[in-house]
Amino acid sequence: MADQWVTLKNGLKMPKFGLGCGAIKPEDTVTAVSAALDAGCRLFDCALLYGNEPDVGDALKKMFDSNKISRDEVFITTKLPMIGNHPSRVEYFLKKSLENLKVECVDLYLIHFPVGFEYSEEEVFFPKEDGRIKLDYSTDIINIWKAMEEQVKAGRTKSIGVSNFSTEQMQRILDIATEPIANNQLEVHAYFQQKGLRKFCKANGITVSAYAPLGSPGRREAFIGSQGIPQVMSDPIVARIAENHKKSTAQVLIRFLYEVDVIALPKSSSAQRIKDNFNIFDFSLSDDELTELQYLDKGEIGRTFNYLEIFEGLDKHPENPIAPAS
Repeated sequence: MADQWVTLKNGLKMPKFGLGCGAIKPEDTVTAVSAALDAGCRLFDCALLYGNEPDVGDALKKMFDSNKISRDEVFITTKLPMIGNHPSRVEYFLKKSLENLKVECVDLYLIHFPVGFEYSEEEVFFPKEDGRIKLDYSTDIINIWKAMEEQVKAGRTKSIGVSNFSTEQMQRILDIATEPIANNQLEVHAYFQQKGLRKFCKANGITVSAYAPLGSPGRREAFIGSQGIPQVMSDPIVARIAENHKKSTAQVLIRFLYEVDVIALPKSSSAQRIKDNFNIFDFSLSDDELTELQYLDKGEIGRTFNYLEIFEGLDKHPENPIAPAS
């Protein structure tokens, strides 16, 4: 189906649905990736700091070597870690990811977060002092972007993009870019729809991919902010729409993003859940259902990844992309 892809500004086609590989334990990754491939998944969203790139690479290589699926059929995204947010470290960390993933080139390389962390050792992704993340206050996203562009020219990635960037930060890059911003990966789900950011991206030819497309229910135990973590999967409107279609609430939420042209990247290590998550192509949402889901947007209170709480001092960093609560 032609509508199962979005076309990036450079003409590359990116699937509208993929497996988010974050939070999957290394020992479960090969099984998860294999299950996703069997279910028809052709987009894998990785990052060096997830710690499982080598396992993703093993699973993909096994499939490529079997000639069941070719490298050209799979879209691989990975990301520059925050300790790599310096022009001199972009190439090093991309090469590290390529080695882990056992490929010569990725399809999309993203700046994982606009704020850099102080670099000390390559495996210390979250350097701390007195329990606080050590932020690099000299982060220069413009020169980082220029170093990203060099990786396209060198053939190590086909396209480049950002993650968690604000409209102001993207505009600064657009003003100087010689390679387009292909994608901005954001937290997006029915309770937190990021409509302003998405409108800006659409106007500038930037595709949007969604991490936490199900509202990240597993985060309730780990990070509960003052407002709590909303549970969109339990919303009665979502449940009613799911019952109408004899689908799960997860399938409805993923289909919602699919229909508004947001690339959904649900995470799971369960083979059955991965299979179920991909089973969204035998139904569609009515206009009324789409409207109901769009009205579920809670704005900032719907955010589950509260980086201002996770990274103490972020509000004082010049590249903090998160607006303080009003």
